[in-house]
Amino acid sequence: MTAFQHRHAAHCESGTVANLISHHGLALSEPMAFGLAGGLSFAYLPFVRIQEMPLIAYRVPPRAIIRGARKALGIDFHIERFGSVAAGEARLDALLDQGHAVGLQTSVYWLPYFPEDMRFHFNAHNLVVYGRDGDDYLISDPVGEHPVRCHRDDLNRARFAKGMLAPRGTLYYPENVAAGAIRPAAIRHAIRRTAFMMQAPLPIFGAGGIRGLGRAIARLDRNAPDSLRLVGHIVRMQEEIGTGGAGFRFLYAAFLQEAAQHTGHAALAPLAERLMEIGDEWRAFALAAARMVKGRDAFDPPALGALLAALGQREKAFFDDLRRALA
Repeated sequence: MTAFQHRHAAHCESGTVANLISHHGLALSEPMAFGLAGGLSFAYLPFVRIQEMPLIAYRVPPRAIIRGARKALGIDFHIERFGSVAAGEARLDALLDQGHAVGLQTSVYWLPYFPEDMRFHFNAHNLVVYGRDGDDYLISDPVGEHPVRCHRDDLNRARFAKGMLAPRGTLYYPENVAAGAIRPAAIRHAIRRTAFMMQAPLPIFGAGGIRGLGRAIARLDRNAPDSLRLVGHIVRMQEEIGTGGAGFRFLYAAFLQEAAQHTGHAALAPLAERLMEIGDEWRAFALAAARMVKGRDAFDPPALGALLAALGQREKAFFDDLRRALA
């Protein structure tokens, strides 16, 4: 097995999956891993609360990219969870001693190489451990520019953190990668599945969910403290947790550019350009919302709601055209 190559990525799970599979001999970019797994999504779930705020998700649930890539590529991922820290640590050490590079699910909060102001209780951060040196693990965290070290005590805390999405020591690595391939039929299937989800006729998923969130924002009382707190939460979910609204659109646009080459559907390339423009609009929304939260502009819920309503309409039209491009 060749030495593990660290590659910086936009998002932790898609970056980890792409890097592990590439390490085993099937060259796979992060955008292709993300797109094949159907990673792009949107959900506005006011009945699911995170620190008393509604859940807003811009991607499929944690571990769905691992499962989706496995199915689309025709390979396996060996996944293990543990009932104790000692068992999880011993198994990781054994795999590393055998020469495996191993993916882990961790909590950002307990990883000391993250700056303090970037640590928060998020239990679905993925990374690769590719070796150990004494009590230090050698880590390729895909959202970092360079490999890092992490003491085993800190990594154990991160692997066995409590709370929502508790990792339970989860580790994983790909198997029978030589049998896998990037197949045009799998790409087309993945695109159709994502387009179908983004067109779901519900006010909580896909483009309908974006419009539903816009309506909820437009109805906010501009004088209520909780209103600004909600808008700040939306910006944080979009821009600080994962790659958020704009970043996932740019990532999926890069996938569509690759997909055009693999499938021969030339119409996917200009659609990728359209999606990048939509990503720019998500960035504009985040900037407008952040300026209001910080008091630089007057708080105007209807204006923010209108921006999201327009984004929902653009995304619905985009995914309509994306499905037609594969017809």
